[in-house]
Amino acid sequence: MALRRFIPIMAAIAACYPSLAPAATPPLTTLHAIHSLSNAEAQRHLPVEFEATVLYFRSYELTLFVGDGDEAVYVHIDTPLELQPGDRIVVRGNTYADFRPGVMGRDITFLHHGKMPAPAPATFAAMISAKLDCRYVAVRGRVRSAEVVLSSNVAVTQLELAIPGAYVTVTMDNSDPAQLKGWLDSEVEVTGVAAGRFDTKMQQVGILLHSTAASNLRVLRPAAQDPWAIRAAPLDQVINDYNVEEQTPQIRVEGTLTYYYPSEMAILQDGERSIQVYTAQIDPLHIGERVEAIGIPYVDDGFQTIRLATIRSTGTSAPIAPAVLDWNELATGKHAFDLVSIEGTVVVQVREEGQDICVVSNEGHLFSAVINRPYGYNWTGNRPAPLRSIAPGSTVRVTGVAILEDGNPFNGALAFSVLMRSTDDVAVVADPPWLNVPHLMFLVGLLLAATLAAGTRGWLIARRMRRQTLGLAYLEQRRSRILESMHASRPLNEILEQVTELVSFRLDGAPSWCELCDGTIAGNRPEGTSDLLGDVECALMAPGGQMLGMLHASICARPAGRAHAGELMGMAAELATLAIETSHLHSDLVHRSEFDLLTDVQNRFSLEKSLDARICAARQTGSTFGLIYIDLNHFKQVNDNYGHHAGDIYLQLASERMKRQLRPGDTMARVGGDEFAVLVPDVRHRAAIEDIAERLAGCFDEPFVLESISIRGSASIGIALYPDDANTRDGLLNAADVAMYAAKHARREPAPSPADEQEREAAHSMRT
Repeated sequence: MALRRFIPIMAAIAACYPSLAPAATPPLTTLHAIHSLSNAEAQRHLPVEFEATVLYFRSYELTLFVGDGDEAVYVHIDTPLELQPGDRIVVRGNTYADFRPGVMGRDITFLHHGKMPAPAPATFAAMISAKLDCRYVAVRGRVRSAEVVLSSNVAVTQLELAIPGAYVTVTMDNSDPAQLKGWLDSEVEVTGVAAGRFDTKMQQVGILLHSTAASNLRVLRPAAQDPWAIRAAPLDQVINDYNVEEQTPQIRVEGTLTYYYPSEMAILQDGERSIQVYTAQIDPLHIGERVEAIGIPYVDDGFQTIRLATIRSTGTSAPIAPAVLDWNELATGKHAFDLVSIEGTVVVQVREEGQDICVVSNEGHLFSAVINRPYGYNWTGNRPAPLRSIAPGSTVRVTGVAILEDGNPFNGALAFSVLMRSTDDVAVVADPPWLNVPHLMFLVGLLLAATLAAGTRGWLIARRMRRQTLGLAYLEQRRSRILESMHASRPLNEILEQVTELVSFRLDGAPSWCELCDGTIAGNRPEGTSDLLGDVECALMAPGGQMLGMLHASICARPAGRAHAGELMGMAAELATLAIETSHLHSDLVHRSEFDLLTDVQNRFSLEKSLDARICAARQTGSTFGLIYIDLNHFKQVNDNYGHHAGDIYLQLASERMKRQLRPGDTMARVGGDEFAVLVPDVRHRAAIEDIAERLAGCFDEPFVLESISIRGSASIGIALYPDDANTRDGLLNAADVAMYAAKHARREPAPSPADEQEREAAHSMRT
């Protein structure tokens, strides 16, 4: 469902709206204050905090309408609360520019459940002029269409309500088709929240009413008769009851279903008559079965059509054989929407994401054979497979529904296309002839190649001599570039690629590649040519004798290269080995500079870089994150009682337990001897980070087994929230550290002690 607020909301999120207004700016506390803003003022993202009543909430679309008195506003928010109409809440967030000022919510506080306000009587003029935008209203009209459709891939009820002056679309959070019985053509009153329908430029094109449940609809006057009991009209006379003042009654038709695109369109055919039916329903219907449809007749591009239709099966099968026609017969327009079959020659085939098109020539005229492949959810669960590849020049027989672009037969031949139902609707009758344009071009090219062969051979000989002359200079140049890449710490795979390129060049283009022991492959390793692999190879050995990998070259097809291949491979292997060792040394230095060697978590330097980056991102997006500071209680006593080796093991076990309590994306670092910190991104409130802190504290409940010693440990934990507690790196670290020390002084637990004399003796032996 194309909600009018979808585009500005996504734009606001994509633009990463600025940080919240300074704390000194008082928040707007009433809906009237928000409505008084211009869009330019709302774009400043002013803080808001107001109390209001929930008028409508659809969680999966992040759609919330709230009101207070005669004022109402739209709020875009992602909240776990299951809000109901009538709930009294407090909304906090910021303003943003929309069709009119709206609110980008940050959090919601539930107060209590209350009563819904009385709905305001609504007219089309009042709603289209936005006087009742977002308000809870009551609309009276005649139900012209009632069916279950999709909104954001969720089944809902959609009504088209004819009111004086226009149509109003009603979406109701109800997917039970049984509750729709008796609504069609009835005079009803529907209560819901009024909103606008908009195009991509945010220009209002209609009215949308959001209603919560079927109980929000009250039948004022039932339909004069059951639309399904209407006498079936001939397919060529449905226009007889058409009324341009939109007082057109429902009409019912019957026919065989020859095409069905769920949520869009269907084609019905009865003998030589056929008609296009627009419907939003997604019920499973089958091609070839007899169906009946009710809807409103009208003229679309010069053709009789039924819109706002509902279709149902009669339970009988009545397949229709396609009429075998040619281009001239179809171009008359007399077979529009009929099931037809036509032969022709394939000119070109185009495959798109949502449809496949095959351009076919019949008697020198072109037409398109199209198969649609709809996206998303549909009741049938079937999406046509892509059209198989057909060689140009093939003769095919295409079956489908004839679709014309114009309904005026007096302008000469009409352009048409054939709408296929499945890939079975196109059959190859004959393969393309061998003597065709591509083959002729190949023969001409072959003759040209033979003509130029002699001259090319002489040129290649001269070129080879020139390359041999320049080979040594080029080899030294490439070697220098490889050494420069090592010095510049370029990626290892890139340097190995340069080494294999050097080997390939010196071996006249023979494939060369490097295969390391860790599975990394760099270079041009031939595929599907196992008889050539391993023709020449050289081991990459580290100075300590460790096998690093193998350097390969395949020169089976070039025996002339064997003479100097051995020396070349040895030189290249030395370069590759040096590159691998240099890369390992650089990686080890980088790891040592960023990670704690004892616990293998980040060190304080890495944590400060991560904090700076997170603060910068949070300032741009207005997001919140947390910092947890952890101090292991009585760690000095562990070292004193059991020795520093036991203390190191205790640190490793404690850090491993704490890492298992974190979420993906959380970052843990050791910032001191027995102090750790955890950076927790993307938290909406303090309770979320407190939950992680409790899990960290709880992981110390079980004793730690250090070889033969069992020690019960604990930790003091402090938390800080950005930007509530501080908005700088040092400020956050200090705030979390202060909170940790407050927790430590509040705990005051005794130091760990050995459980028995056996543990005391083990501790003494570890120290000595």
